[in-house]
Amino acid sequence: MANGGRSSPSKKTNMHLAPSPEPKCPSLGKGTETTNLYLTFKTVLPVANTTIATSPATDTGHEPPPPPDLSRYADPVTWPNSRKNVLLFLSCAATFLTAYTSGSYSPPQSLMREDLGASSNVAVLTGITAFCGGFGIAPMFLAPFSEMNGRYPVFVVSGIVYVVFQAVCGVVQTLAGMIVARFIVGIGGSVFSTMVGGVIADMWEKEGRNTPMALFSGSVLAGTGAGPLFAAMMTYRLADIGTGNAAAWKWVFWHQVIMGAVVMVALVIFFKESRGSVLLSRKARALNNWYGELEERGYYGLWIEKDGRLVSSNTVVSSYAGIGSEANSDEEKGPRSPVISSTANLRRVRWIVKEDEERSSLAKMITISVTRPFYLLFTEPVVFFFSLWVSFAWGVLYLTFGSIPIVFRRQYGWNIEQAGYVFASLFIGGVLATGLGIWQEQIMHHPKWVAQSPPSTTSQSSSSLVPGTSATASSSSASPEDTTSKNISPSLDTPTSRSDRIWALIRRRFPVSAPESRLYCTCFSSVLFPIGIFIFGFTSNPDIHPVVPAFGLVLVTTGITTIYLAVFNYFADTYNKYASSALAAQSLCRNVVGGSFPLVTALMFDNLGEVKVGGMLGAIAAVLTVVPWVLVFYGERIRARSPFATQQENSQV
Repeated sequence: MANGGRSSPSKKTNMHLAPSPEPKCPSLGKGTETTNLYLTFKTVLPVANTTIATSPATDTGHEPPPPPDLSRYADPVTWPNSRKNVLLFLSCAATFLTAYTSGSYSPPQSLMREDLGASSNVAVLTGITAFCGGFGIAPMFLAPFSEMNGRYPVFVVSGIVYVVFQAVCGVVQTLAGMIVARFIVGIGGSVFSTMVGGVIADMWEKEGRNTPMALFSGSVLAGTGAGPLFAAMMTYRLADIGTGNAAAWKWVFWHQVIMGAVVMVALVIFFKESRGSVLLSRKARALNNWYGELEERGYYGLWIEKDGRLVSSNTVVSSYAGIGSEANSDEEKGPRSPVISSTANLRRVRWIVKEDEERSSLAKMITISVTRPFYLLFTEPVVFFFSLWVSFAWGVLYLTFGSIPIVFRRQYGWNIEQAGYVFASLFIGGVLATGLGIWQEQIMHHPKWVAQSPPSTTSQSSSSLVPGTSATASSSSASPEDTTSKNISPSLDTPTSRSDRIWALIRRRFPVSAPESRLYCTCFSSVLFPIGIFIFGFTSNPDIHPVVPAFGLVLVTTGITTIYLAVFNYFADTYNKYASSALAAQSLCRNVVGGSFPLVTALMFDNLGEVKVGGMLGAIAAVLTVVPWVLVFYGERIRARSPFATQQENSQV
């Protein structure tokens, strides 16, 4: 359509202009060039023209259409705590359930051997290996889908696959069918372990991320202990009831199907999309569609100053409140008028999201998702040694699926149900480690520790033009650290007592602003891992009360949980945009090692015995506890040599 002439304002308006001098209203139409602006969550949305018809309408409507409700596209970081906590609870519940599935498979292995016609228990245990295989491989392919389409569809579809193939495990009649079903169950359940960390990162800034990450890590270990505990009880009590598909012991699978279905229904109803770039894309689409509807009725353009500044209304239209919210009106005085200067012009604008432009094709994203984790694994010392550490810890965890029944049957004469109660140690250890992780966060915020920590540079978000266009918009805010630094007490700047001097030394040598701060407490708590292994191996004999080796397992699980939490937090802080690749590398290694250990558990304990196995594994665990200490003292130098970690640090300056 050719550019139409300027028409007089309609008599009824949603927003009326401020008094003269009047802004310039050029003739706009479909042929007018469109300016593309980048949209961020901090963009202050400009005033849309809803009063001056600059071109003849192309439909029969006269009044401008109402603005869209943008509250659904709010930045997840600004969500109310109630909404964040609901998503965190659902994520942890799903994580608990998938961890429950990994361990519950082991207790009925003898019954499955008879039912499936397997040659040995080791053959049956390949179902754990298959589960871990799907668990480790799937995220490399599913992660790109979640980046492009959001968390919600990936969670829902994967949850359905998980529940359906859990049911298949309950009816399958061959070992090959069981292995295939377990592999697919691992694929479906993998997102609730590997992608929940991403959901937490979506909703919390770095400073507030530790507590939800501790709850997530605790749910993993608690589920790993609860699964074999209840499965052992069912295996013992239902072993002789029914045959074939009617065998009562198959409720080991069916009760998980029921729990999984309940959790998945809750996810479908209550889980909300948390991927920021996806929400921004939807917000841009909603705004652009509204602008298109306005133009169909002859209202073209947004008000923009000559120097490129966007003209906003008196009441700042934030990305959370949306356009047309109640804040922009007064019941007695009517709609508030935007202040539009005489230098403002109307300009056709469309919003775009930077992440959409930078996003590659799905095939390329999958290629990067599959190859980059291996590249990081073999070129980044941090990724390699952390993956080695957490993989060994995960192998020991999966070793308990077979070692607990073997040791307590051989040393104390317990049946499978009695030995199953020992798995409560894993549950208790996970809960204790969660509390330890939350307490660690409180320690890190001690006022005398954070007082003189070097302030981190906060990035400023702006709405800027795509190269080649003329209008720009930006916004900035003062760093909260700047305000904090001005209010530091002089007594903290100048140590006056022995305590102050100690805190000054701690602040200087161990700053809380460094990524290595995630490892300070782990340096000490991870020692529980080898200590627990030694206790379990050296005290598992009839002359010592069985509560002692069970206590050793509590320490083992507590240590493993702290290691798991440290890996997630440190990778997220160090690699940020590459964190998903680093976490995928450790996840693959962790699941490969974890899936392999159950196959050799009986062989190790039969040939070496409890003492030698405990001594060997404990010694390896003790050596690996050096990893966090090395990073605490040399982490800054190591990160400086990394092109991936260094890029992230530079991007924050």
